[in-house]
Amino acid sequence: MGNMITVTVNGKEHSGGVEGRTLLVDYLREHLGLTGTHIGCDTSSCGACTIHMDGKAVKSCTVLAVQADGSEVTTVEGLANNGSLHPIQEGFKEEHGLQCGFCTPGMMMTATDLLKNNPNPTEDEIRHALEGNFCRCTGYHNIVKSIQYAAKKMQSPA
Repeated sequence: MGNMITVTVNGKEHSGGVEGRTLLVDYLREHLGLTGTHIGCDTSSCGACTIHMDGKAVKSCTVLAVQADGSEVTTVEGLANNGSLHPIQEGFKEEHGLQCGFCTPGMMMTATDLLKNNPNPTEDEIRHALEGNFCRCTGYHNIVKSIQYAAKKMQSPA
């Protein structure tokens, strides 16, 4: 099967063959069974497939699996730590930041990237960061509140 790749996903190394045309989103979902990364639009517009690759939020529908060879990838399944929700996951739960949930994994991955680079964003900065992620249900208000919740939680000592 085409090209051999090795990718570390959520801290676990995976090696195997992939066809050159396999998108990273399809590799994650079909080869590794990590279906939390959603396929929404096939045009890189919606952000449902957002993951972290080498520490940066990227839309996995725009990356070929072979391009991820040697990379560190984090999916939404990798946010929780030892059974404890990540603050962004907790924020979406506590602030009712989802309805249908389809956009939620991508929103969470974009938000964690934002908070890594800007631990105390303004509402405008949050809304700007989410511009590449579409939600058709919520109107974004509770998503913004969820991210603000996580920012506060991540800044305060445990």
